[in-house]
Amino acid sequence: MMFRPAAPADEAGLADLFFALAQAGDETLFHPHPLTQEAARTVCRHREAMLEGPHDEYHVAVDVCGTDSTETIVGYGLLRGWNEGFEIPSLGIAVHPDHRGRGIARRLMDHLHAVAAHRGASQVRLKVYRHNDVALRLYESLEYEFQPWSDSELVGFRAVSPLAAA
Repeated sequence: MMFRPAAPADEAGLADLFFALAQAGDETLFHPHPLTQEAARTVCRHREAMLEGPHDEYHVAVDVCGTDSTETIVGYGLLRGWNEGFEIPSLGIAVHPDHRGRGIARRLMDHLHAVAAHRGASQVRLKVYRHNDVALRLYESLEYEFQPWSDSELVGFRAVSPLAAA
């Protein structure tokens, strides 16, 4: 498993992931943007569009397998808010329905925590639906501290250490 910023070459694989997430009904829990081919294109070309200044981060989790080193995008994560000038980025992740339960979400979050720390953030935030027990257990195990956001959501914060960026 490897993690890297989404790039133009990832567009088709990310679109496939978005399609699988939409087919599984995950857009009710994960909706930072539409889960479409167009969104995959925008995400994968994001770095090219940012010529200077702070920028949001969009990363993919890639499973490399076989003797031909076939790459499959099995996860997606983002750190957003820097484009708008926020000091604390909002983190979001999604894992392909066929690849859940393998620790990908935890490793992707660890990767994004390190990216945030490397970028100078002291903490990250995320929102989660109160009924999303699987996600809540993961976030609590990663030491997120929660407070109410709405009747249906919680907002969680977690410190990120510059040591995590090493």
